[in-house]
Amino acid sequence: MNTQPYKNPLIEQRADPWVYKHEDGYYYFTASVPEYDRIELRRAKTINGLREADPIVAWRKHDTGVMSANIWAPEIHYIDGKWYIYFASARTTETKEGLFDHRMFALENEAENPLEGEWVEKGQVKTKWESFALDATSFEHKGVRYYVWAQKDPEIEGNSNLYISEMENPWTLKGKQVMIATPEYEWEKIGFFVNEGAAVLKRNGKIFMTFSGSATDYNYCMGLLVADEESDLLDPQSWYKLPEPVFKTNEETGQYGPGHNSFTTTEDGNNDVLIYHARNYKDIEGDPLYDPNRHTRAQVFNYDKNGFPQFNVPIRDER
Repeated sequence: MNTQPYKNPLIEQRADPWVYKHEDGYYYFTASVPEYDRIELRRAKTINGLREADPIVAWRKHDTGVMSANIWAPEIHYIDGKWYIYFASARTTETKEGLFDHRMFALENEAENPLEGEWVEKGQVKTKWESFALDATSFEHKGVRYYVWAQKDPEIEGNSNLYISEMENPWTLKGKQVMIATPEYEWEKIGFFVNEGAAVLKRNGKIFMTFSGSATDYNYCMGLLVADEESDLLDPQSWYKLPEPVFKTNEETGQYGPGHNSFTTTEDGNNDVLIYHARNYKDIEGDPLYDPNRHTRAQVFNYDKNGFPQFNVPIRDER
């Protein structure tokens, strides 16, 4: 029996969902839109309220240049009294094949309410390579702000690995940039060799980092990295990858390709909530990236006796 407090799909046709619960009592939501041409924001006092909340357009793609195509996976963060949106964008070309040259960018807004005010472009978040890069997230630990992202290393086979770096400010990296995960198990390498879409959860003396692997069809699934909260997070040896996916397609509940998640908490703050996208059908015509029906879903989860998150299976949709 489903005792979940949230009715899924939460928001239809919104992939790569990001939900952030702010100190003002609002949940803020952004995600990839099917047109890949803009960044939307909405807010509500409850998670279910996000379904009916009116979205505003925070930013639109440029007509030409590096921020002109495939606007993917925005995230909204509140850092040092200002709002930031991280997103990835490619450049317009004559053919779709030329679109997959994504780089990462940051926007800043000083308004109290990020649905108001002006979003200022802070430029590209530069890494040590000029190569395919996307799905940035950020978190603070012990007074240090970190940036985690997926990128193609020109010297490594595959599509994307996960990297971490300390930040100089919310749009600039500093110091060493280290790889903490690369596709190594078969479930991460179906269709494409992918580790992407990281999300960070600090609980029970550990830093948990979920990520997604494989192609964006029904093979897409979530893996988990874990580090001790006292360890050096810039040391790759501090991170352990679980050998099996922690959240994947479940034909019985009709959920296919769950992944690219974020974390928030219930309204009373007593439980953690997994926010993710999935489809409710298996077979897709054409490129999965252009199938619009990756819907945002919400699911409460618990922890096992060792303090590890237990996501179980994606719950069935309620209509």
